[in-house]
Amino acid sequence: MTLVHFLQLNPIIFLGFCILIGLAVGSFLNVVAYRLPVMLDRDWKSQCRELMELSPGAAEEEAFNLSQPPSRCPECGHPIRIRENIPVVSFLLLRGRCAACSQPISVRYPIVEAATGLLSLAVAWHFGVSWETPAALFLTWALIALSLIDFDHQILPDSIVLPTLWLGLILSLFGIFSDAPAAIIGAAAGYLALWSVFQLFRLITGKQGMGYGDFKLLALFGAWLGWQSLFQIVLISSLVGAVVGLSLILFMGRDRTIPIPFGPYLATAGWISMLWGEQINRFYFTWAGI
Repeated sequence: MTLVHFLQLNPIIFLGFCILIGLAVGSFLNVVAYRLPVMLDRDWKSQCRELMELSPGAAEEEAFNLSQPPSRCPECGHPIRIRENIPVVSFLLLRGRCAACSQPISVRYPIVEAATGLLSLAVAWHFGVSWETPAALFLTWALIALSLIDFDHQILPDSIVLPTLWLGLILSLFGIFSDAPAAIIGAAAGYLALWSVFQLFRLITGKQGMGYGDFKLLALFGAWLGWQSLFQIVLISSLVGAVVGLSLILFMGRDRTIPIPFGPYLATAGWISMLWGEQINRFYFTWAGI
């Protein structure tokens, strides 16, 4: 009996495995969301120093990446032990506080871990035991990381976006989610669509309405899901962004002059389109009588 056949006969094991992997990946995504922007900032400063022929700063000489230095409490420097780093469970056992200094731990960590686990479960449930599942899981995890980073820093790192875009094009060669012609056209059309809107908005207002990372993210979805999905993704993301943005301004008093990152809304719309895009289109055509 092959592993695929075993998982098909035991869906509970398959779904349980996916949610556990999702919880573990969610813990890692917390690290990515915090450390990757710092790594990019250090890299930019290092390049500037190199161009200006300056000596490296003290911070640049210290190893800092996704694995080094080991995770520790930002308040007291207590190293996070393995038993203190079990997704969600450790937060509950520690009652949301550092084991050494009792300082509160951000509730964002278990929320991201739990959300990643639940979204991974949704993907596994939807696609079942198929090649689409590992691909969709990877895209889901990449979108979570991008959303967190864009929310915190208003950037969508090329180091995540571009490899994921290329992976979508490669998958299209095997007919996973889309075929190659639709994926290639989708990648180009996705980028050019938002780039054109950006240029028109800047021409009319003299301001920049969005960042280049948003163009690349929509191109990513075009590569994964084909050009047919682009209008739906833009529409859903615009509606969600408008509702959330107005809610933040009206009910939470957010300053309307502070830019709201568009990446998380694009990511949400693209994820929804990946799972239920065909059903949404079918409902729309039925409702419109087409």
